[in-house]
Amino acid sequence: MKRTISVENLTHPLPSPLHAVWCDSFLCRLRGLTFHRRIPLGEGLLLVYSADSRANAAIHMLGVNFDLAVAWINREGVVVDTCLALRWRPFYQPKAPAAYILEMHPDRLREFTPGDRVRFVKR
Repeated sequence: MKRTISVENLTHPLPSPLHAVWCDSFLCRLRGLTFHRRIPLGEGLLLVYSADSRANAAIHMLGVNFDLAVAWINREGVVVDTCLALRWRPFYQPKAPAAYILEMHPDRLREFTPGDRVRFVKR
């Protein structure tokens, strides 16, 4: 059973709801969005780690057939970096340590900027 959460940007309220799958297991993080066909505008995937790290927060886009907006968020709920991750690229890493990686539709990239405070709410 997938656990989903609502993502709230406390600094700049989101124009529309964003719900993400809570992905804290090794297998879930390993698969990520690989081989999915698309990601809907209101949905995302939240990769969850137990501690802030730059190395663990690195992602790849191999096997991902669409671009993604990515926001890296630390344990304090602060966005530390964002990027547009292009399909089939080998490597993206945040500029600062993060424990959460929010992957979402590319049109949502401007909704998160470094320094924003984010909260995850159980649904």
